[in-house]
Amino acid sequence: MRERTIASHFVRAALRGAERQGRDCTPLLRQLGIQPALLDEPRARVAPEQFARLVQLLWESLDDEYLGFGQLRSKRGTFAMMCYVIIHCHSLEKALGRGALFYSLFPAAPGISIQREGDWARLSVDDSSLNDPDHFLVECLLVIWHRLGSWLIGQRIRLEETTFTYSQPAHASEYELLFPCTRRFAAGQTSLLFHARYLAMPLLQDERTLKQFLQHSPADLLARPDGGDSLISQIRRLLGRDCSDWPDLDAVAQQLHMSPQTLRRHLREEGSSFQELKDHLRRDLAIYHLGRADLAIQDIAEQLGFSEPSAFHRAFKKWTGLTPGAYRAQEG
Repeated sequence: MRERTIASHFVRAALRGAERQGRDCTPLLRQLGIQPALLDEPRARVAPEQFARLVQLLWESLDDEYLGFGQLRSKRGTFAMMCYVIIHCHSLEKALGRGALFYSLFPAAPGISIQREGDWARLSVDDSSLNDPDHFLVECLLVIWHRLGSWLIGQRIRLEETTFTYSQPAHASEYELLFPCTRRFAAGQTSLLFHARYLAMPLLQDERTLKQFLQHSPADLLARPDGGDSLISQIRRLLGRDCSDWPDLDAVAQQLHMSPQTLRRHLREEGSSFQELKDHLRRDLAIYHLGRADLAIQDIAEQLGFSEPSAFHRAFKKWTGLTPGAYRAQEG
């Protein structure tokens, strides 16, 4: 769903490298329709299109695909050239290996490596050379390499586990969207674990499709939601966008071929609940509609299943820290 919104934490984190270089990012935010004051509200969120455009504008203004987090710049076009280097490889294993070798030729670049572990393969990123306090770039690299690999073979690589060398951050609940699998923090390395069978798969892309792919990548790879087949994503798909006609928990459990008790337990294990899922989906749909001026706030409230606009105002303020009117004004 394109309406899945992005936490303001990631916007603040993306700007850190540019700000450290003394850049004033206010004009850039205004260009995107994001009022800087919005970032002072920790619960605020932005549309995925705004986030993708932010990353692109940062790359352009800094001429640095590392967004100011590396010891040295990675000049714009480096990622594209790496893609052209790997596009004629016969298998995903060759492509990932050649891509890792390509980046190893640049001094102080984050190290990328692929190892087999029995039936599994692990793609690791060594970020020790980065000045990246929020771990923003290393998480971007994990997402980009996962989604690039999936695109190359024409199917989504199912992740088994993602590991991080740092401790679990306050915004860890957001990671379900980025890394829909088991996540381990304070681990020995920052890595993605997936089945080794993907490595033998042939590349289904060529230079013609690559040219099209590069028009929006890698920024679009970061902003595009990838809930995969996680339980939370399955439930969001079953709920859909019509809030007035949402199935109840029993009906959702039946569609997922499990008992309501089992569904509740699985959600509890993922740190969520059915009500919280519905609230988050309502929140994302509300932000999606508020970003488009064609609907009055009262109409949005009705679409989201609120009997009174005042109930929508209270709920939205609880979700984002702002009223719907203030949020729309900030976005303008």
